[in-house]
Amino acid sequence: MNRRRLALLAVPFAALAAAPLLLDAQPPAGGPPPGGGGGGGGFGGGFGQMETRALAEPFKGVTTNGTVTPGLYSIRSTGVSTEPVMRAANAFVTALTTEQRAKTLYPVNDDEWRKWANVHRYPRQGVSYDEMSPAQKSAAHALLAASLSAKGLKQSEDIMHLNETLAELNNNNFEEYGEGKYYLTVMGTPSAKEPWGWQLDGHHLIINYFVLGDQVVMTPSFWGSEPSVATAGKYAGTSIMEDEQHAGLTMVRSLTPQQRERAVLEPKKTGNNIRAQLFSDNVVVDYAGVPVSSFTASQKQQLVDLIELYVGNLRDEHARVHLADVEARLDETYFAWVGETNDDSVFYYRIHSPVVLIEFDHQTPVGLTHLYPRGVPYKEHIHAVVRTPNGNDYGKDLLRQHYERQPH
Repeated sequence: MNRRRLALLAVPFAALAAAPLLLDAQPPAGGPPPGGGGGGGGFGGGFGQMETRALAEPFKGVTTNGTVTPGLYSIRSTGVSTEPVMRAANAFVTALTTEQRAKTLYPVNDDEWRKWANVHRYPRQGVSYDEMSPAQKSAAHALLAASLSAKGLKQSEDIMHLNETLAELNNNNFEEYGEGKYYLTVMGTPSAKEPWGWQLDGHHLIINYFVLGDQVVMTPSFWGSEPSVATAGKYAGTSIMEDEQHAGLTMVRSLTPQQRERAVLEPKKTGNNIRAQLFSDNVVVDYAGVPVSSFTASQKQQLVDLIELYVGNLRDEHARVHLADVEARLDETYFAWVGETNDDSVFYYRIHSPVVLIEFDHQTPVGLTHLYPRGVPYKEHIHAVVRTPNGNDYGKDLLRQHYERQPH
């Protein structure tokens, strides 16, 4: 266990719970300062401006130079049924009241897809777990269980639980933090043939889940937490993304000196490095780091195993389909690293190809600055994001092709 976690264990939980409130309001790297924020004071300032600017831009998707590489995605049969997801979504919608449906259901091509934020102060649409009856919560759980792998479901629930821990660590501030502050929306009508999808939106947990026939696109997805380990409180013992951290370190350590020289962009991590989180649908991220084409066969398999930790949050059969697409372009993939490579190091890594972008980042403290130094990255605050570059986040390229074939 690292020194920071030992330090947290050493602080009496009652003292932590009495600590002053601090708000998670942090724009992505290169963005403007937070400004006003929501949470009872209106939604304005930095995040309001960022949302306005982001939605004013027609969706293009993540690119390396501002130009989308065409022809990467096609409407096809995967042979993997989405019927269980459709049934669960219909059951969830049926469980809602008329008033709840009015704020939860959107057209499949609505900009609501793009209105998500990994911060906690954000005016979300849909129905939250806090608002749900026990029967509705059961239906929501069934939708996630039908859509995600066992790993993805557990990680989602653990992130919600750790947001409860964050509330406990901020003087029991359950008004702004908590396990119930996650909102579900449904886009389109769940169907076996027509496009539709659902979105889960909340602090440190975002899942966009697009369905067309038997194809699924589950990006953008965001996974993270502060803290990353609960050492006391209601969910003591809960932790997230330890495998993703360990496997990333193992990957960079497997590189030859020549490969590592290319992979390591900065030897010290001094701030936040993630690029593709909230309001960054059209972000330009050039390829950087070491080309995977230079890897040995064992190194390539090691990287595939690392990628699978993220892709594998998707339901198992669909994850295999997605992973096969990623593997087909493995020699067009790059691996980049920022930071040191010791067991207790903080770091950032990026895996980037024409069809996948994965970022993992140890962030500076936001909600726990009463426990850790401001402005210094630490292991108790994790951000990770998965994107489908070149226009297919939210399944938008598949939706475009569908409309071309079957105008609506």
